[in-house]
This record gives sequence, C-alpha cells and structure tokens, in this order.
Amino acid sequence: MEQSLKNRLTFGPLMFGGLFLLLWIDYAAQKWTTNIHPGGVGGIGLLILLLIVLPIATRELAMLFTAESVRPYRVLSAGGSGLLVIHAFATQFSFFQPIAASTLAFIIVFVMLAAALTRAMDRTSQRAIHRMAGTVLATMYLGGLGWFLMALRVKHSGPNHPDQFNGSTLIVLLILLVVKFTDIGAYFGGRAFGKHKLILWLSPGKTWEGLAFGLMTAGLVGLLCTPYIHPPSYHLAWWKGIIFGIVIGGIGQLGDLLESLIKRDAEVKDSGQLVPGYGGILDIIDSPLLAAPFAYIFFSLF
Repeated sequence: MEQSLKNRLTFGPLMFGGLFLLLWIDYAAQKWTTNIHPGGVGGIGLLILLLIVLPIATRELAMLFTAESVRPYRVLSAGGSGLLVIHAFATQFSFFQPIAASTLAFIIVFVMLAAALTRAMDRTSQRAIHRMAGTVLATMYLGGLGWFLMALRVKHSGPNHPDQFNGSTLIVLLILLVVKFTDIGAYFGGRAFGKHKLILWLSPGKTWEGLAFGLMTAGLVGLLCTPYIHPPSYHLAWWKGIIFGIVIGGIGQLGDLLESLIKRDAEVKDSGQLVPGYGGILDIIDSPLLAAPFAYIFFSLF
C-alpha cells in the first residue's frame, strides 16, 4: 500500500504536468489559428492527447475482453475510436456540419462491416459474432465516450443560440480536476474513516465514507473553479459549480466501478502496468471518459 502511494505521488505530478502542457498547447493553438478559422481552431491539444492514449487503451481493453474469449480487432477498434474523435473535432467547422450526422453513422457502420469482412477474409465463420461485437463495443466504449469529451471542447453556441455555452480548454480541465480530486478525496477519506464497504464483491477497497469525502471534495473543486469558467466559454453560478462537481465526481466513480466490473471478470487487478501506482492507461481515463457525456448534458441544460 505504501509503495503504491509513493508511486502515485511520484508519477501523478508527472502525468498532470504532461496533461497541463498539452492543454496549454490546446488553449494557445486556438489563439494562434484565429487567422485560419473564426475564433480559432479548438481542441488541437486534446486531439493529440486522445489520439495517443486511445490506441493504448484499446489494446488494454482487448486484453480484458479475452477473459470471455472476445477478441476485437484492435487496429479496427483503435482506428474507429480515432475517427470518432476526429469527427467530433471536425464538427466545429461549418463546411463539415451539414454532413456530420451521416458521417457519424457511417463510421459506426464501417467499423462493424470492416470487422465482418476481416473475419470473412480469414475464411472461417467461427466466433464471427464475438469478433464483430467486441470490435464495435471497444470502439463505442472508448471512441464514443471520447467523442463527447472532444465535442464538449469544440462546441460553439453560434449566432442563433447565443445563450448556449461555448466549449473551452477550461471546461475539459474542470472535468479532469473534479474526477481526479474525487478519487483523491475518496482514497484519503476511506483510509481515515472508512468502515462500511461500498460494494464488497466488486471493489473491496471502496467505502461509503470514502465516497462521501470524495463527493465533498468534488463539490469543493467545482466551487473553487467556478470563477474561472467565464464568457466566452460559459458562466457557472457558485451553486451550479457545487452541483456539477458532485454529479460529475459521482459519475466518475461509476466509471471506475464499471471498469472494475470488467477487470473482475478478467480476474486482473489493473488493465496494465504502464504507469506504476496507477496501472494502465484505461485505469486512468475510464472515469473522465464516462463523465464526459454527462458533463455535456449538464452544460447544455444549465
């Protein structure tokens, strides 16, 4: 336990440093490209980040799927996830918006058909359904959730809807901070006061007390970050910041439990060993990815 904590304290700041660098590039690139696109091209840094981590996460997820003899085509899944993220990135351009819906549907159907054709080229029908279903599931789990994160970043209200929010790097950063500080609050709160297990059969280390501390921490982070979410991105009232933090922090914990369910089925502790103290890339991004669509709905409604 102590070695794991040391690894987290060592590699955690390094990962956050690299993340902040990419998000700074994301923020700066939008200003550098104002002569190319009105308002600048948003999401360049986030696009780079997702195109780096999603193929690694696809490989880890495919390894977990093998517990049930489900072997997705990793290249197709990674490629489909990348195409979905690129699709979301492209929705900020007016020339792409008229064909955005049809292109999105085509990507999903293309991944499914490509998996079927790849299996047919192997000249066998055995486990064709497993291959196709696994490929589509991996694509939608990673690429589909990644789509919302990118869409949240590049969304523009447009002249016809000035009261809606504009995406920004700060909104993406807020989601990441809320989710990760929920983990931190839950970890230390659980160690100090945890007595009642949350879901013993699924995640023995989690407690109700830890969850409560995690959600309080998430609400505090939402409150503290509220002043920095301002026009032209979006303005949050302080009480909305608290609600946002608690809701997104709770969804992030559900994302962690969802991956725990998959790992429990695969009988492994972590999805990989890439980052000491954290496990694999999938262990790191599962919570922010699941939180992204709920954050998108939150900002769209409020």
